[in-house]
Amino acid sequence: MTIANSINNDFSSSYSYNQLDASFAPIDWQAPWLAHINQLSYLSATIKQLSDANANVNKADKQLANTASLDTQIDVIAKVLNTALKWQSEDCQTPLPTTQPIEDNQDYRLKFVSQNALPEGIGYEQFIGSTGKIPTRDNLHDLFSGSIWLTFPKTKALLNYYHMLEIAACHEDGKGARRGRVRDTITVFDENGAILVTADPNIGEALINFDWQASLVVPRDKWDNPKKRDTHSQAAVYIFGHALLEQLIQPRKPLCAHSVVINVAADFFALSLPERISYLDDQLVIYMDKLLSKHDITPRQLAPLPILGVPHFWSENADPRFYDDSYVFRSGRRKPSK
Repeated sequence: MTIANSINNDFSSSYSYNQLDASFAPIDWQAPWLAHINQLSYLSATIKQLSDANANVNKADKQLANTASLDTQIDVIAKVLNTALKWQSEDCQTPLPTTQPIEDNQDYRLKFVSQNALPEGIGYEQFIGSTGKIPTRDNLHDLFSGSIWLTFPKTKALLNYYHMLEIAACHEDGKGARRGRVRDTITVFDENGAILVTADPNIGEALINFDWQASLVVPRDKWDNPKKRDTHSQAAVYIFGHALLEQLIQPRKPLCAHSVVINVAADFFALSLPERISYLDDQLVIYMDKLLSKHDITPRQLAPLPILGVPHFWSENADPRFYDDSYVFRSGRRKPSK
């Protein structure tokens, strides 16, 4: 089945309710920081068609959609993401991803559901961990959150698992619970994280030490170009934070990710992009499990990375003077704990 046919089949009924508002239209699906997202072709084609439909629907239909009952109104983003999840499973010939089991040793198959499915008084993470259902709103934030669930499902499940552990330790229900250092670190990475993958440990060390020249400028020819991937590359950045992806709809030089460094063998860059991301999801689970188990964990152990400074992410950074902006590329004041 083609992408176009799938879109038409999935969204043919109740057409008046199947538009997305104008906030989705400015997404640049060709942006290099989106290249690693699983099922990108389906997501981009579907979201574009549904946002274009919004511009064409008449005023009466919009009023009808706005006043439709919750029983009949379709949650568009949840449906898009569930279709992408199914396609991903079929493409990779793997089972649908699941949560990581906790107290009852039960895992749950992941499914995107309406935000209205979240019961009153139950926290978001608690609901996901105990049901596998991911409450989803029809907005940009939840579209990008869902796209990261598609791309790094094991890591997202691990982060939710640690949320659950902390909630249980505090005897909370997850609703309005105090977060503490572990959950603060999870939240910062989940919202704003990035992964530097490198076969040259010097690049990762330089980034951690705020040495922008040694990490981003001097070794520029070692950096992978998302538009022209090179098997001889030695460094790449993949965005994990869904809020960061949302902010990058309107790129600004001061945008700064909170990153982790994953060292890999050189043959990582010989893999296809889906193979890279699958491998990276496994490695990131190991890394984050170790990081979040530290007694002294804080968000400060995530390395700052001005995201438009990543080689090939932004055309202006081809000029080395781009990095002379000391407001963005600041000198370091600390080294993360080992």
